[in-house]
Parts: sequence; structure tokens; C-alpha cells
Amino acid sequence: MRKNILQEIEIPEGVDVNVIKNEVVVKGKEGENKREFKIGKIKIEKKGDKIIVEYKNSTKKEKKIVNTVAAHIRNMIKGVQKKFEYKLKVCFSHFPFTLKMEGRKAIIKNFLGEKIDRKTEIPSGVEIDIDREIITILSTSREKAGDAAAKLEKVTRIINRDRRIFQDGIFITSKPGRDI
Repeated sequence: MRKNILQEIEIPEGVDVNVIKNEVVVKGKEGENKREFKIGKIKIEKKGDKIIVEYKNSTKKEKKIVNTVAAHIRNMIKGVQKKFEYKLKVCFSHFPFTLKMEGRKAIIKNFLGEKIDRKTEIPSGVEIDIDREIITILSTSREKAGDAAAKLEKVTRIINRDRRIFQDGIFITSKPGRDI
């Protein structure tokens, strides 16, 4: 059954939203988020202090897409009000390793006694604070913060060894909204 699907998103005080075709720009006290939604016939418009995401004559699939776009816009608004924060913990039992930042690259030295450094690229727009064993990642974009945390966790992933014995690595301990 086809029907019109409509999602309304409230714009809080202190947040400025501009919609140009399918590009949404959100500005707030913490910074700016910009994203272009290239998804079919979805109509995104600003009316007063609300953003309306609409798809006319839609099916179940289009309803899912409308809800996803609305969730992304809500996350953009939350991010410019208060940055998303991920916390990671550095754990080692065999060889102490060090993590340092050089520009946008994270370099891990002496992981499991390896002579070759492990490196990963961190996305722009992400702030990383390293305090001995605790790594804090802050960003206005939930996707970029999560991507940076996942890259740090993945670069220290251990393969071909027993995980019960070799428990070294960097692990996510808290995400926005919940502790792990």
C-alpha cells in the first residue's frame, strides 16, 4: 500500500540549519556538519523551526529510507550541540606499546614486539586526546568519531594467535549513549 511518509524534526535554539536541494548544513556552538543525501525523490525542506523529510506515494522501502535520513539529521543536530565522545582503553600484557599521533596518522610502536609500526589514518574533523591508557575521541559527526574508534581498534587486531592468551590491543569502552 502506497502512502505519503513524513518526518518532522524540531530545530532547537542555538542551532542554524540550511537546506539547499538535498544538502543539509547544520551549524551550532560546537561546530558545523554538512551532508548531502543523494537518495531518489526524497524531499527535504525547512519550514520555520522544523525540518521536514518527505516521500510521496512511498512503499515500505522508501519509509525506511525516510526514517534513516531523519535519524542522520537528528544526529547532525545533536553533534553541533554536544560533541560525540568515544573512549578507548590501551591494554597490554606481553609487550608495552605506545600510541602517538603525527598529523592525521596514528602510529602504534612495539605492538606484540613487532619491529614494524602499525599505522592508520584518522578522518579530519576528529579530535583525539591520549592520556596514557585512555584515548578520548571527540567529533561533531557521529560517523567520523565511530570510524576513528573502529580504525584504532582494528589496527591492533590480533590474528593467528590465541585470543585468550594474547589480549593486547586497543578496545572501545564507551560509545555515545552507553558504556560497553
